[in-house]
Amino acid sequence: MKLKTLPTFGRYLKAKFGAKVAKIPVGLSGFTCPNIDGTVAKGGCTFCLNESFSPNLAKDAKITLNLKSIKNPLLEQQLKELDLQIRTTQKMMKAQGVKKFLVYFQSFTNTYAPFETLKTLYDKALSYPDVIGLSIGTRSDSVTDEVLDYLAILSQTKEIWIEFGVQSVFDKTLEKINRGHDAANAKEAILKAKAKDLNVCAHLIFGLPGESQEMMLTTAREVYSWRVDAVKYHPLYVVKNTLLANQYKAGEFMPITKEEYAAVLIEAIEIKPPHILIQRMTAGISDDTLLAPAWCGWSKNAMVAYINKALRQAGWKI
Repeated sequence: MKLKTLPTFGRYLKAKFGAKVAKIPVGLSGFTCPNIDGTVAKGGCTFCLNESFSPNLAKDAKITLNLKSIKNPLLEQQLKELDLQIRTTQKMMKAQGVKKFLVYFQSFTNTYAPFETLKTLYDKALSYPDVIGLSIGTRSDSVTDEVLDYLAILSQTKEIWIEFGVQSVFDKTLEKINRGHDAANAKEAILKAKAKDLNVCAHLIFGLPGESQEMMLTTAREVYSWRVDAVKYHPLYVVKNTLLANQYKAGEFMPITKEEYAAVLIEAIEIKPPHILIQRMTAGISDDTLLAPAWCGWSKNAMVAYINKALRQAGWKI
């Protein structure tokens, strides 16, 4: 049986740039989220403990500050943090043979700030040697036309991606996880970004409370139809000191098993249009903040090996 080639982001970047390209994840103090600071909701998404999703975020970062209210001193601090994180990561990755880099603004909502602040940070990140572009993580309710227009200008000479956390297309689910916006808002923002010819990656979470496998696949089908260029698949995992942890302890839902996740992931890949790239297929956390499921605490190598084995059995070339 001839195996089908998985359209991964790594393969796409290597074919385009002729060398291995790696993301440099950065997390800057001062950034926050409209779902944390009270603009659209309070407390953040129920699963969100940002440090668990952003390992480069400094433990002492002043995450409660709203960038709309800060001036140059914080921007100067952010530029220092950006410089340190990029230079440190580049040095480490170059020693491993990586030639080119995408700077990934990962922590919190990275378009939720005054335009001039964002422009300064984006331009600075692009100024480093061997940085070929940016990937910017954000929310659909926090992107202005001004920011999208500027990213479109940058995309004429750089590899620019904007990543939207969609998670689910079911409004009941989004309300349950305190997302702060509905599915229509996510669709509108993605289509607006695509109208400006930007590369869009959508994040989907499988295993959200109350969702069946068919609901997860419905989310995948719907988001594929929004003209996205890439997707990241994540299993839902529960970490301490979150609202989700309280719900889990109260027995309100059962975390997704590794077998269930592999099954829905493979089906989501099978129904995906061939041109949509895969940027991520799983996620986890390997420290004592994890409550469940236990398999999300496996090492990265172990998780990838499990997923890859399931994919090979389904006829995919890794």
